Amino acid sequence: MAVTAVHQFAQCITCHAWSADQSMVALCPNNNEVHIYRLVEDKWEKVYVLQKHDQVISSMDWSARSNRIVTASHDRNSYVWNLEASEWVPTLVILRLNRAALCVQWSPKENKFAVGSGAKTTCICYYEQDNNWWVSKLIRKKHNSSVTSVSWHPDNVLLATTSTDGKCRVFSTFIKGVDAKDSKKGTSPDTKFGELIVQLDLSSSWTFGVKWSPSGNTLAYVGHNSMIYFVDDVGPSPLAQNVVFRDLPLRDVLFVSERKVIGVGFDCNPMVFAADERGIWSFVRYLGERKAVSSGSRYGSQFSEAFVKFYGQSKQGLNNDAVETSRTRGTVHENCINCILPLGEHGKMIRRFSTSGLDGRIAVWDLENEQDLFE
Repeated sequence: MAVTAVHQFAQCITCHAWSADQSMVALCPNNNEVHIYRLVEDKWEKVYVLQKHDQVISSMDWSARSNRIVTASHDRNSYVWNLEASEWVPTLVILRLNRAALCVQWSPKENKFAVGSGAKTTCICYYEQDNNWWVSKLIRKKHNSSVTSVSWHPDNVLLATTSTDGKCRVFSTFIKGVDAKDSKKGTSPDTKFGELIVQLDLSSSWTFGVKWSPSGNTLAYVGHNSMIYFVDDVGPSPLAQNVVFRDLPLRDVLFVSERKVIGVGFDCNPMVFAADERGIWSFVRYLGERKAVSSGSRYGSQFSEAFVKFYGQSKQGLNNDAVETSRTRGTVHENCINCILPLGEHGKMIRRFSTSGLDGRIAVWDLENEQDLFE
């Protein structure tokens, strides 16, 4: 099996993040605190507890170069934590939200971060040197419901979001004085902050877990209807595909290469998706399984065929050769996996990653021995 380490940190984990050298891991045990553990002689020891939020922390991110932690909470606030001497010092970020902050992510250059919220708003936050504080600019009136995930394009300007209104959107976040002019080379030179580049209306259900491929040429996100969506040539005329699978919905995804994606969610076991030489995406197998899925039960991007199989089994409980019976849930996680993070440099082929879930576990996975995934 690809998993190399599993540790039970709490009864439930809402999110986690790693330090740059992976010697420390930060997690939220489903409350208003961040617990930071350090690996000491093959044992994880709690070394810091960050306490500032009033309600449960929904998301966090740990910047690799600047070594700062940003947290977002249901209390509608966000904090940037800096390690000064041996103490983590919080700085409040004024988000101007009237609903919970749900997701947060540092930009690739770490000079901005994005916060998605239940207020149908996305906040783009940056540091204002003159006033020595973090300020935010809001992307308003673009979403019709809560923003569930955010993902930065490698160019540090484009931002993808998903929402419970069923749509995935891409915005420009260019801020004069923060972003260089040449960073707009992938978009129109007249693009303004908050301008909607494209709106993808592919899902009939809530959407989650949006991610860009390492090159930024492909976008992937998932729906609560047990479907995953892949979009190439993001812009006025995008090329979209969808893959239907038989099991429970996904919550998050990770590109391990340009043609391979790992999806995690309510099925408690990572799922592998791959694109062939024609660029057609399909489900390959579960990461805990050696044997590839047979052609009779392989779920490609043929919508009608996969949907017939899905409804045939779920409504009638059929057990035939074309549709496998529902499998045992994951052997590593025992509850929904809600977070997947790369362990390695962004923009390169990912061989190691970690997952955390509502079972309170963090697992580290190594793909070195999964040679079929990189053939």
